[in-house]
Amino acid sequence: MLIDINSFVGHWPFKRLHSNNCDGLLERMNEYGVDLSVVTNLHGIFYKNTQSANEELYEEIRAKKAYKNRFLPFGIINPIYAGWKDDFKTCVEQFGMKGIRVFPGYHDYAIDDPNLIELVKMARDKDVAIALTMRIVDVRQRSWMDLPTEWGLKDYLPLLKAVPDAKYMLLNLATGIALTPEEEALIKNTNVLFDTSGRHIVNFPNVFKRFGKERFAFGTHFPVLDYYTGLLRIESLRKEEASEADRALFCSGNASRFLKL
Repeated sequence: MLIDINSFVGHWPFKRLHSNNCDGLLERMNEYGVDLSVVTNLHGIFYKNTQSANEELYEEIRAKKAYKNRFLPFGIINPIYAGWKDDFKTCVEQFGMKGIRVFPGYHDYAIDDPNLIELVKMARDKDVAIALTMRIVDVRQRSWMDLPTEWGLKDYLPLLKAVPDAKYMLLNLATGIALTPEEEALIKNTNVLFDTSGRHIVNFPNVFKRFGKERFAFGTHFPVLDYYTGLLRIESLRKEEASEADRALFCSGNASRFLKL
């Protein structure tokens, strides 16, 4: 079984994307034998009201039985926008979303903003994951209207420290992952799941040995990145690097456990 924990539908205003709708994503899943995908609507990063993007996603997935059986929708919440608490309740209780993605850089608030901390505590109490994305696109090729800077892994740690008993997904490890021993210990003592899409996963055995094999799951960051690289990092593992049981954890076991599927 294969579960992709990091995919999107929707348009990116500064880059042409391909297969960036439910039909296109489902076609890729079928091509590579992926059973389930966690999916988020990119439009929520740019809409003033992120809930409009969550509603779009929910309505599109409900439109076809094939979508409902294969997609796990995650919402986007902006905790400094009016009505975000109602939006969270709708996403979790009405839409049945198992995770919330937040984008502090794009929505212009600090990682230790009191509203974000409150949102994470609400997610914790509902047993809902909070997904943090290290990078959407490479800022070195950015539009002048896009973000000028990126955050490294350590920039997200104040949130983990503030709410250590929440569930976090740390996605697309494409920026700095250098940590002090204390910072690394914080991650290891928190319920964290990384995906395999980021460029710092190039030497995957070293990374999962560093943080723990139970903390990694297949993820594509599609359609911003190509569909296959995240899977290739698992499939290319040599026998001395990972057992079949380890591969099963990366392909679906860790995601199933984390998301309680």
